[in-house]
Amino acid sequence: MPMATTDLRMDDTRDELYLERALLLAAAAARQGEVPVGALVVLDGAIVGEGWNRPIASHDPTAHAEIVALRAAAARLGNYRLPGATLYVTLEPCAMCSGALIHARIARVVFGAFDAKTGAAGSQLDVLNTTRLNHVVELRGGVLADAAAAQLQSFFKARR
Repeated sequence: MPMATTDLRMDDTRDELYLERALLLAAAAARQGEVPVGALVVLDGAIVGEGWNRPIASHDPTAHAEIVALRAAAARLGNYRLPGATLYVTLEPCAMCSGALIHARIARVVFGAFDAKTGAAGSQLDVLNTTRLNHVVELRGGVLADAAAAQLQSFFKARR
């Protein structure tokens, strides 16, 4: 049993480190006037794709951080399927992004802040938690949630 506890702490630490990187990516979005959400895809301990929200600059409603990171990872790996990969994102994924994560066969999603308005990992919808689809994604939410939420609140406060 002690081994499992040690492994869990190592996973927790790893998750926090990758979420810190996602927060830096989110800050890049904010500097560009985009809603500060950052995401990265990790496979076998390596970052294979990164992104931040870009729908305004790219004139693309699908250019959420998760989609940008998935596209980068898929291009780098030469495969639209990303089995065994973990996506780290600062905000709970929406329904669109959750669908893309399922289609990409992402194994695990770790997110920061919960999204009470459009979250599809349990807050509003349960897309990522359902067993009714052909792929189940392991979830861990609330990692560095306070920092992620503060980043979003600061952004929207400055825009008012």
